[in-house]
Amino acid sequence: MVFRRLLSAAPVPALAGLARSDESEAAGASACSLEKMSSDISLDINIKEPRWDQSTFIGRASHFFTVTDPRNILLSNEQLEKARKIVHDYRQGILAPGLTEDDLWRAKYIYDSAFHPDTGEKMVLIGRMSAQVPMNMTITGCMMTFYRTTPAVVFWQWINQSFNAIVNYTNRSGDAPITVSQLGTAYVSATTGAVATALGLNALTKHVSPLIGRFVPFAAVAAANCINIPLMRQRELKYGIPITDENGNRLGESSKAAQQAIVQVVISRILMAAPGMAIPPFIMNSLEKKAFLKRFPWMSAPIQVGLVGFCLVFATPLCCALFPQKSSMSVTRLEPELQAKIQEINPELQCVYFNKGL
Repeated sequence: MVFRRLLSAAPVPALAGLARSDESEAAGASACSLEKMSSDISLDINIKEPRWDQSTFIGRASHFFTVTDPRNILLSNEQLEKARKIVHDYRQGILAPGLTEDDLWRAKYIYDSAFHPDTGEKMVLIGRMSAQVPMNMTITGCMMTFYRTTPAVVFWQWINQSFNAIVNYTNRSGDAPITVSQLGTAYVSATTGAVATALGLNALTKHVSPLIGRFVPFAAVAAANCINIPLMRQRELKYGIPITDENGNRLGESSKAAQQAIVQVVISRILMAAPGMAIPPFIMNSLEKKAFLKRFPWMSAPIQVGLVGFCLVFATPLCCALFPQKSSMSVTRLEPELQAKIQEINPELQCVYFNKGL
């Protein structure tokens, strides 16, 4: 008993000192580990390209789920500028203290979500891809709820095409400016086309099943995309977009590349709108026969907006990923004069690359 008491009492200072020594060593090891981790980041990471392999659909989808993350629109200007500084510094071989690879990629995606890839300018908030889901779910949901009357059709198609005009201009390919005249022509033409399509189809479907009438807004949106995007990017069709080799060396401008880019974007945009405008009509048509919506008809719009939003959360990144952002085409498909120029510079070059826009 006495031995046990002495054993438990006497060595306490020594044990405490040993414990403090162990803690100090552990803390030192942890600090060394943290320092090593922060200094281990390589300067060879290619942040000009996405983090995931863009030659696969899964890689492109992972990339666009990050780019279209709606939370990015909540970032402050200070956070955006900090991300831009990290990216620009890294490209010049400057590492921020304590920077990890995950921090670098996070900064890169914040930067990509707010700054144009060709011009480097900060994009208009509602024109950014991260604003696509909240903006489109609201506009599309209301378009599909208030589609029966002419004033409602005109108003919501006008709102939708105004938003599309901003998105198409903001996410244009290349660094060439578009004139006010070209912008106005594209906007008026797309709005007129969408409204005319919607009103015409509404008249044709007036005496058929209400379910068919619910698909009129989608037909109008599809028609408007076929008008709006080419007109908004008409300067690219006329003068071409920048094309490069695989190392990013600029080779010239090609209108053939612009044609391919715009066709891919039109297809993506139509398919992007399809789930949110094709699935909810079946659900809403069934719900409106239930007692709940008959008792609370004002709930129709919020439910419709929510359904569209759920579809768009997945459809937006997945449809953006259908075609590579850094699109490519064979040199033999370029303009003859551009082919001749490339043959002089690099006779072995088989393929050129360009930013297709979004």
